[in-house]
Amino acid sequence: MTENEVTEKVIGCGIEVHRALGPGLLESIYEECLAMELRLRGLSFERQICIPLTYKGQPVSIDLRIDLLVEQSVIVELKAIETVLPIHDAQLLTYLRLTGKAVGLLINFNVPLLRDGIRRLVNHYTGLRVSAPPR
Repeated sequence: MTENEVTEKVIGCGIEVHRALGPGLLESIYEECLAMELRLRGLSFERQICIPLTYKGQPVSIDLRIDLLVEQSVIVELKAIETVLPIHDAQLLTYLRLTGKAVGLLINFNVPLLRDGIRRLVNHYTGLRVSAPPR
């Protein structure tokens, strides 16, 4: 399954959860229900994954914790907050860079329409080289 197909399916699951629950609940509740919906649709995922970090070659005593990794390819960061800020985008982009994953979803369930709470971010530093267009 391609990353685009995975993100499409995760968004569909998120919409179903939001349709059933609406906004205003804790992030942990949305995570649990989204996990249930992913399972119902046959998607593989891991929750609350601890990613060990190193700094200048030394292990950091606190691990990076990712909300969901779906189909071993898409990182999903969940929120249930008033407003998504640029720091939340930066957080997901950092997760993508540190794990070498290419695509992530930032889903904020605290919105009237979930489509307004979804951001798809791409890691441009996965080893792919983009050449400049000819002049």
